[in-house]
Amino acid sequence: MSNQPFTGAGTGAPDWSLIPAPEDDGAADHLTGAKVPDVALASTDGGAVSLADVAGRVVIYIYPMTGQPNGVLPDGWDGIPGARGCTPQSCSFRDHFGALQALGVGHVFGLSTQDTDYQREMATRLHLPFPVLSDADGALAAALNLPVLQVEGRKFLKRMAWVIEAGVIVKTFYPVFPPDQNADDVLAWLRGR
Repeated sequence: MSNQPFTGAGTGAPDWSLIPAPEDDGAADHLTGAKVPDVALASTDGGAVSLADVAGRVVIYIYPMTGQPNGVLPDGWDGIPGARGCTPQSCSFRDHFGALQALGVGHVFGLSTQDTDYQREMATRLHLPFPVLSDADGALAAALNLPVLQVEGRKFLKRMAWVIEAGVIVKTFYPVFPPDQNADDVLAWLRGR
């Protein structure tokens, strides 16, 4: 399996037609309207964050896992619908961070099941202006019955995004494809409110 970018000829842009798109399996239908549980999540900023305690409008994007330079992804990763694209998704939220703030988003977070040290390397390398949260122990996934991918005996969260207001998920984006358009979709929804 290659960890090389799947880019269009000479463009540097991802060619999403080279990987399978996820289908809406209904596994996130229960999330819109759900109260966010009080679960402490380790943060790349240090300490812990409970999404239930974060005031104001929050956008959180959830992804299976990011790769690392010269690292190896699980076997067959590109063939799993919705698995590939975590770095483009993160970069999309990074690049649209100011626009999200201009629409009243007080906090943006990334979230995966990777541990904080692993996430910190990615957040630093990609120059993310917001923290990334870790659900390495699966507490949030269990509390909200989040959809997961099972790969090589490990659980990864399926890609999605939420808008949270007053501790309630008011909008769920699922499935997310292509990943690098996720922030644009969130912005479009916020502008239409």
